[in-house]
Amino acid sequence: MSGDHSDAPIAARVRHLERLLEERGLVIPGALDETLAAYLNRASPANGARIVARAWTDPDFGARLLADAPAVIAELDLSMRGGLQVQDLQVVANTDREHNVVVCTLCSCYPLALLGPSPTWYKSESYRSRVVREPREVLREFGFELRPEVEIKVWDANAETRYLVVPNRPPGTENLAEEQLAALVTRNGLIGTAPV
Repeated sequence: MSGDHSDAPIAARVRHLERLLEERGLVIPGALDETLAAYLNRASPANGARIVARAWTDPDFGARLLADAPAVIAELDLSMRGGLQVQDLQVVANTDREHNVVVCTLCSCYPLALLGPSPTWYKSESYRSRVVREPREVLREFGFELRPEVEIKVWDANAETRYLVVPNRPPGTENLAEEQLAALVTRNGLIGTAPV
């Protein structure tokens, strides 16, 4: 299946709507494309990694992040704003006894601004259906084996709420600076399908 959907019916409707907005003078020609391109250029897993590294190094930031993520990520000049709709962000933290993993069972809702474009597997029907029923097996297929006593919580993202996982901080990283810690965090770690 091709990633180019320019001939899809929804793409034709979007182009028609853009033309109408431009013809009526409500939008400067090309402005929507420029805004989208600028947004996508800023969308990166490095944003989520910065959030995690700050939570690891600043316990107060970490506690506030779990309580009110949208307000707290603004301190890092980040947001979930990606167009007209602003989604809520919930941050969940892994512990030695609990592991979190994120899925969107209905489609592929995902915090694009903080994790960059979603991986292909995240959108697959297999991942979306199986991680809810058999999360331990799915994580094992990613090469991530959890101890049997670790409880796995699966968080189902939707149009209103997106999730980000704060992975366990790796042992032996106590002397690393925040920037060095951020470099250890991967997109899969932010989704919960890989350790850091």
